[in-house]
Amino acid sequence: MKKVFILFALIIAFLSCKKEEVKPVLIVKEEPKPDIKFGYNVDDYKVIHDTIKSGESFGIILDRHHVMYPKINQIAAVVKDTFDVRRVRAGKPYTILASKDSTEKAQVFIYKHDKINATILDFKDSLITAKQYQKPIKIVEKVANGVINANFTYSMDSLGLKPNLTYKVADIYAWTLDFLRLQKGDKFKIVYEEKFIDDTTFAGYGKVKSAVFNHNGRDLYAFRFLADSTLNIHEYYDENAKMLRSQFLKSPIKFQYRISSRYNLRRRIAYYGNKIKPHKGTDFAAKIGTPIIATASGTVVESTRRGGNGKFVKIKHNSTYSTQYLHMSRQAVKKGQYVKQGDVIGYVGMTGNTGGPHVCYRFWKFGKQVDPLREKLPAAEPMKKEVKPAFFDYIKTLKYQLDYQRVPAEEPEVVKEIIAQN
Repeated sequence: MKKVFILFALIIAFLSCKKEEVKPVLIVKEEPKPDIKFGYNVDDYKVIHDTIKSGESFGIILDRHHVMYPKINQIAAVVKDTFDVRRVRAGKPYTILASKDSTEKAQVFIYKHDKINATILDFKDSLITAKQYQKPIKIVEKVANGVINANFTYSMDSLGLKPNLTYKVADIYAWTLDFLRLQKGDKFKIVYEEKFIDDTTFAGYGKVKSAVFNHNGRDLYAFRFLADSTLNIHEYYDENAKMLRSQFLKSPIKFQYRISSRYNLRRRIAYYGNKIKPHKGTDFAAKIGTPIIATASGTVVESTRRGGNGKFVKIKHNSTYSTQYLHMSRQAVKKGQYVKQGDVIGYVGMTGNTGGPHVCYRFWKFGKQVDPLREKLPAAEPMKKEVKPAFFDYIKTLKYQLDYQRVPAEEPEVVKEIIAQN
């Protein structure tokens, strides 16, 4: 029995020697990463998110967060060239970074203009600073293909695209395409950009890079291109390098209108005993309050109310052309003001002699009223000849993408053929 016990003890000892030596494991605790937002480690502050309410001012907000008015006035004076504190608007979100001590005094004020842009006022030290901030943006290129069933707005809505993009495309084609004349079955393709912050949050549309409308059997192309680097203004051109923009827009209303009466020097009106009463304007019928835009840039020479014209605006564009916009519900510009093409100058109404809401658009050439729909209107400055080769080379891939709905892996011969045909 004693021998058995000794043998068992030896076996246990032997097995114990065979065990691997257990090494201690060093556990390293990672330090949490700082939460950096707007360039600040927000862990160092009490963070307050809020929205400006009606009647609130910059001073009221900072006073509520324990900043004294002498300091508030100092901040306003120092940052006035970067940020006018009087222009903070109700409904805009803001963030305050306050001290973590018992005073919880505001040290940084972040005013958010939109999802991307903000102004940061830092006054935690004696040095007061103001700077613009922009969140990192991810840009994704998208392609939209649509068919006209009712109208362009409806077709864009059906694709889940927001009105901002619809308006952008309408502005591009405002000189070359009458959106009211689009027909059922007309097609369009648009290559555009979408902006995202934090990879997933939609933050609006970027550039419309190119587009094409197939209307009445014709392809109407638009390519965004910088033809004059000295002006640094991108314009849209067709496949032949002809600028889409002309000096005058086709209509003083963007959408949702109909031409209820055309320029007609022999028009008879029952109300006046069926006598001939010339109509020297073009009536664009639309809902009351619809914005009316300047069809070309110029100076407002009249903004008043007079007789049957009702409330109206008249713009002098140059020594040759002037335009007039009658029967407004109210004007949005004053005499002597310079307006750019596309600016809102008033709103559709029924003032003066009118049987329904519309704007009577009158077009003057050398002091005589003419029919703008029949006039050959002046075009904008053409592309310089020496720039055209670079343009044609630039649009090869864009045109191929519109025509074949894909970007070529290599520059195929078919692209060269397409360009050559134009």
